[in-house]
Amino acid sequence: MRMAGVRMVTRSRSRSRSRSSGAGPRGAGEEAAPVRKGEANAEGRKNHGPAKRQRKTQKLSVAYEASDDEKGEGAKPPEAPGWEPPDWQQQLVNIRTMRSGKDAPVDQLGAEHCYDPSAPPKVRRYQVLLSLMLSSQTKDQVTAGAMQRLRARGLTVDSVLQTDDSTLGALIYPVGFWRSKVKFIKQTSAILQQRYGGDIPSSVAELVALPGVGPKMAHLAMAVAWGAVSGIAVDTHVHRIANRLGWTKTATKSPEKTRAALEAWLPRELWSEINGLLVGFGQQTCLPVRPRCQACLNRSLCPAARNLGGP
Repeated sequence: MRMAGVRMVTRSRSRSRSRSSGAGPRGAGEEAAPVRKGEANAEGRKNHGPAKRQRKTQKLSVAYEASDDEKGEGAKPPEAPGWEPPDWQQQLVNIRTMRSGKDAPVDQLGAEHCYDPSAPPKVRRYQVLLSLMLSSQTKDQVTAGAMQRLRARGLTVDSVLQTDDSTLGALIYPVGFWRSKVKFIKQTSAILQQRYGGDIPSSVAELVALPGVGPKMAHLAMAVAWGAVSGIAVDTHVHRIANRLGWTKTATKSPEKTRAALEAWLPRELWSEINGLLVGFGQQTCLPVRPRCQACLNRSLCPAARNLGGP
């Protein structure tokens, strides 16, 4: 029987037929103090009254009332366990094993490797943000090359704003959509100089408000530049692999929907790991076209493997 949070209430099955003469009135709801047998006899001798017949012992019924926390309006029934993929833990272990070599392009050329570690913190954060803006729809090798050329000229907010558009375009080419990125980089750099003193914002909401910065870049910037886990960064690799593995309850059509689906069940302590883990896995094994299912440890656990060349 569970006793925590419960108090015992005793109720008499019969009321006293009468009260002793001379007893004063009691307050509403006040119960009489129990009197022991010896005390009752002594009281009778003191008053020299006739001996009273001893009443038959009353039977007590015992009931248990729920505590205020249990019966209060705020009490909630226990929540049913939420949905999660049936084999996700073993799938994750297998992916970690396949990625243990840390030899994918993202492991050497990702955003955390593109900034100047000797630069002041504010400049480092700015360089992290720029590398993420350049990385959209661009291979890591191309992004790293563009960042090297920019850093060779001194990559700061002021230096970018002082560079004309044609020169900036030549430095970042051939990143994807380089013309649009020249415009976005200039606009964002001006905002950072005017509103943030040359630093980058420290919240996802402010980061995604910058021109050319999307949710994936914002979450990665929070992780790499500020050391804060704000959400799962989902790019095309993570989006594709999560759907292939069955890590979304239903198929998702966009990276943002995949992010929401993953965050609904994946333990938060794993959020920071997922992007780099799955991006490298997607670069080496779970390719967009002709994935290497035969070499994948998850070939017997992957729902999509049968249609993609697995057993």
